[in-house]
Amino acid sequence: MKATASSEGMKAVQSAIRLFVMMICIGYTMVWIMMPTNTFYLKWLPAIHSKTDSTYFGTQGANMLIFTFPILLIATLACLYLHLRKKNVDNNNQSTVDNSCLASWRRPVLVKGPLGIVSWIELCFLTMFIALLIWSVFSYLHGMFAYINQEAAQKREHVWEAKLESSALMLGLVGNICLAFLFFPISRGSSVLQIIGLTSEASVKYHIWLGHIVMTLFTAHGLGYILFWAKTRQISKMLKWNKIGISNVAGEVALLSGLVMWATTFTPLRRKIFEIFFYTHHLYIIFVVFFLLHVEFSYSCIMLPGLYLFLIDRYLRFLQSQQRVRFVSARVLPCQVVELNFSKSPELSYTPTSTMFINVPSISKLQWHPFTITSSSNMDLDHLSVVIKCNGSWSQKLYQKLSSPSPVDRIEVSIEGPYGPLSTQFLRHDMLVMVSGGSGITPFISVIRELLFRSNTTGGKTPRVLLICAFKKSSDLTMLDLLLPLSDTNLDSSRLQLQIEAYVTGEKEHTTHNQKLLQTIWFKPNSLDAPISAVLGTNNWLWLGAIISTSFIIFLLLIGILTRYYIYPIDRNSDKIFSYSLRSALNMLFICVSIVVTATAAFLCNKKQNDKERKQIQNVDMPTPMTSPGSWFHNVDKELDILSSQSFVQTTKIHLGERPNLKKMLMGCEGSSIGVLASGPKRLRHDVAAICSSGLENNLHFNSISFSW
Repeated sequence: MKATASSEGMKAVQSAIRLFVMMICIGYTMVWIMMPTNTFYLKWLPAIHSKTDSTYFGTQGANMLIFTFPILLIATLACLYLHLRKKNVDNNNQSTVDNSCLASWRRPVLVKGPLGIVSWIELCFLTMFIALLIWSVFSYLHGMFAYINQEAAQKREHVWEAKLESSALMLGLVGNICLAFLFFPISRGSSVLQIIGLTSEASVKYHIWLGHIVMTLFTAHGLGYILFWAKTRQISKMLKWNKIGISNVAGEVALLSGLVMWATTFTPLRRKIFEIFFYTHHLYIIFVVFFLLHVEFSYSCIMLPGLYLFLIDRYLRFLQSQQRVRFVSARVLPCQVVELNFSKSPELSYTPTSTMFINVPSISKLQWHPFTITSSSNMDLDHLSVVIKCNGSWSQKLYQKLSSPSPVDRIEVSIEGPYGPLSTQFLRHDMLVMVSGGSGITPFISVIRELLFRSNTTGGKTPRVLLICAFKKSSDLTMLDLLLPLSDTNLDSSRLQLQIEAYVTGEKEHTTHNQKLLQTIWFKPNSLDAPISAVLGTNNWLWLGAIISTSFIIFLLLIGILTRYYIYPIDRNSDKIFSYSLRSALNMLFICVSIVVTATAAFLCNKKQNDKERKQIQNVDMPTPMTSPGSWFHNVDKELDILSSQSFVQTTKIHLGERPNLKKMLMGCEGSSIGVLASGPKRLRHDVAAICSSGLENNLHFNSISFSW
């Protein structure tokens, strides 16, 4: 009874937080709608300035109150909400399942096109955002053109020249709206993304959309001013760095760095020379710094919330990446695939389809690559595994290192993550159809392991599972060996209704010559290596909320002291005016100091607890077999029985030289609610999405997974 009452109490608090956050979002949206109007700039903003202008914060106090404080408050409340939700899930020993009332809104509506796969709900929000931009354009121009003739006469300019200048300014102001949202999708551990049901990996496409719009508007903004200066013989203004107001040189540096980044983001170039794209994207530091110097810190409070949360996330990732993790073993498959197994803290939990970033200093100290986690945190309490397919120079070097005749006894590895969805939605379906191509099977391994665990422990009903996987070569079938973990499990696999339809599209006969067996390599433990754990411990959401709120309070104290005792005396008691650029630089410095101090303190507090767990785990002796087990799929025939010490599935059908008829197979599935997951090449995901979007009567609920390998 007490547990039930506690659970109901936490749910009531969660509902109150959701309602409060929704009210803040509505108010914040109204600010964005009214911001381009004269009502906001001529009435509301002066009134707010008159009440908030103080000797401690100056004019930037009002902008922080309007634009920065609401989002940081939402992020902090989201951390509390996520913490309560996690506790509620742990107490009930089951995963939360999202309400299916929005299932129809998640159906794909746009499948082929430059935007990729877009659901109905994404299309609605995209339409509203575009409407906001269009509204802002017309509102700004309406206000600017109202007295354009008088202004042109005062400046002795042609009316079209004055309109050109106003239009260039308008493009910059509208670009700032997009820039305000640019950093939210790439904050991997963001509470704002999680509370609305998004992951950083799934929302990367929003960052891409926003990036293209931002650079288009800012490029037009810069070219408009250059053309205006050239026509009015004021081209020398390009070299001015004003002490007060806008700094043109800073804006030009920011624009040039942004153009370099933008040039490498287009798909053909990014795929051919990904490393150039990766390294040039670090120019965002120059872009952000000089943008703040260009517009002055007070106005940049519009985009500060997203940047602030991104900086916290980025620094926490940096702290986590400094620790070497314990690399326990590796399974090397003959199809140039490796499974890496790491030691992890038993308290670390994650959901299926989560991802993790890996760095191997012996291959490259700078390159970090994302990989899908294939283990289940419920089934594998002490281990975490990822699967890597050799498709690039970095993964090829790793495969060679592991498959060499004399493999090394230890490899240093650093990680960032895990990152993944907050809850598992596939449990609400009667049947789950998973369609994969090639290495796209990797996220489904974690799903199958999780379902196997739940079918044996919770006693609840798990959906029937149909796995449709396509491979080019018969040797790739060995990836099905990874459906079971390396460690032994006593779970009864017969409780999970799983059927596998495997297609080998590139071969009509199974080749067995020169085929290697699956090999397992065990590594020696090292006292310097630590098990993978959450960067902020088990109560990571509470710690993150404390970091966000505490660091912002420290930042306010620092700028309050600076403004009151250094800037204010210069501005009010002397003939001098404090430099806007220097003010912006000091504000940026104080933001970094506040974040570093609070995040470091939280990280060190949790590191002490992690060190205790690390000693306990390292005292456990890991078995090291003398020989590596062979592959279940060695010398496989068309009908394949997976017979190991655990009988995982009764029969797996192998189809050689065929391609799956996805439409027929999906439309033939029976069930009131059928979840469809697609992972693999872009074309495959688009084809499955197209089938699901046209199969409304069959209750097909599509979800595309952007797997990493």
